Amino acid sequence: MARPRQFDEHEAVARATDLFWHRGYTATSVRDLGAELHLTPSSLYRTFEDKHTLFLRALDHYRATESLQAKERLAVTDRPVRETLRDWLLWLVGCAADAEPGPGCLVVNTATELGTSDAEIRARTEAAFEVTRSALRSLLDEGRRSGELPPDLDLDAAVELLFTTVLGLRVRERAGHDAGRLAAAIDFAIGALGPAPAEPDRPGH
Repeated sequence: MARPRQFDEHEAVARATDLFWHRGYTATSVRDLGAELHLTPSSLYRTFEDKHTLFLRALDHYRATESLQAKERLAVTDRPVRETLRDWLLWLVGCAADAEPGPGCLVVNTATELGTSDAEIRARTEAAFEVTRSALRSLLDEGRRSGELPPDLDLDAAVELLFTTVLGLRVRERAGHDAGRLAAAIDFAIGALGPAPAEPDRPGH
């Protein structure tokens, strides 16, 4: 398994990301990576230094692809805020029509597996979490300003509630929990944001 002449390093990082995503950091060995990337151990070390460095690159790749896609789906559009939020949460855990159940979220999986034991990895997971918090805050702030959400909604508390809900949903998705129960939890969390605005009275009523 000598390093091929036309070796694509970006593609190798993408394949390594998928392997780490499905197996986790600890359970993925250098031998596993070599087999997946068609590299000998010496070629792998020469290209990526070590497993830890390759994993950092895998996290960066995931954040630039999967995490970015999630952020874009949450971006404020001309759709109702609650609808945007619900569809996003359903998509995250594979309950939406265009989503397929998967191995959860690599960032959440990594945070639960490694915790705070590795400073470089933790910096990346926390940065990814902050992107999610920021996107949630932007959406909720838009809902509050447009009147779709209560004007006295505590944005900080609401963001933390939804962010904690996201992490729990991701773990439950990976555990194979029933999609209907996850959808029910999503609806309850959105309902906790406060009552929807009352429909204006129509003329003649």
